[in-house]
Parts: sequence; C-alpha cells; structure tokens
Amino acid sequence: MDITQELAGLDAAFDHTAVAAPRIRDLLPIYLDLLGGVYVSGGDNTANGYRTLQLRYANGSKIELMEPLAGSSFFDSFFELTRGRGGVHHLNFHVSDIHAAVDLLRERGYRLFGLNLAEPRWREVFLHPKEAHGVLIQLAQPGPRNPEPLPSLADLLAGHGRRGTGVPSP
Repeated sequence: MDITQELAGLDAAFDHTAVAAPRIRDLLPIYLDLLGGVYVSGGDNTANGYRTLQLRYANGSKIELMEPLAGSSFFDSFFELTRGRGGVHHLNFHVSDIHAAVDLLRERGYRLFGLNLAEPRWREVFLHPKEAHGVLIQLAQPGPRNPEPLPSLADLLAGHGRRGTGVPSP
C-alpha cells in the first residue's frame, strides 16, 4: 500500500507546503511578488527556533515560508542536505483526530517523531521522511484559537509577529 492510500485512511486534508531558507526575505520575490501570494499570518516559534509566514493564493492553496531565528540550529541538518539553499521542508495535512491518526500510523508500523499534544491550538506529529519517500509529512489537528490582531508583513519581518522575538529577519 502506498502512502497516499495510508493517508486517506486518516481522514487527512492537505493544507500547505512549507519552504525553508536561511532568509525568508530571499523567498518573498518569488512567492509573494512573482506568484502573487497574499500574506495571511505568521510568527515566531521560539521553542524550536524558527519564524514562519503563510501566503495564500487565488485558488485557496497556501505556502508557509520558514527561516531559523538567530542562533537556532533547528534547520542545520536540513540546510546541510540542501547545501545551504533550503527548499521544500514539509507537507502539512490536517486531521480531525490526532490521537486516532497516531494510533493508526503506529498500528501500521510507521516511524513517527515530534509528537506534540501539549498545545491545544496546534497538536502535531511527523511521519519520518524515510517512511514517505524522502518527504517530511506533518499531521496536525488545529484547535480553538482566540482572535488575535494580525501583524503586518513588515512587523513580522521586524520580529514583532505572534510571539515575536523583536529580532528582525536577516
């Protein structure tokens, strides 16, 4: 059975593709300007050491752009594999029940890592790239979120997005 059949059993819905680079600013001329993405959200993940922003396109599809925060080693092995350039980091699928997804994947013998059930607004687990033909797959169950003001793209890049560190993007 191939991975697409396995994911169908999870009631998974594709949400976005994540692209990582040493600098988000280097990705913006392509994904924002050339391809017409519209900024919809972003912020810092200080626990893991990266900044993200999401762009939405006319058909509803999304791209998440990612960069390491200053001093972070989060992307070190990824950048080593991509010779420092970055590229597609992961595919994100939403599931309605993360516990059922984890149980099903474990029953089928898949190696999982990064299980995080502590954050009610975003519970996640990753399917190892060796299990998915070299692709890192993130399965996430989004939870309830309180309305928050959306920082501008300029504020996000200045380090003042959701959970911002105050350190500007390089």
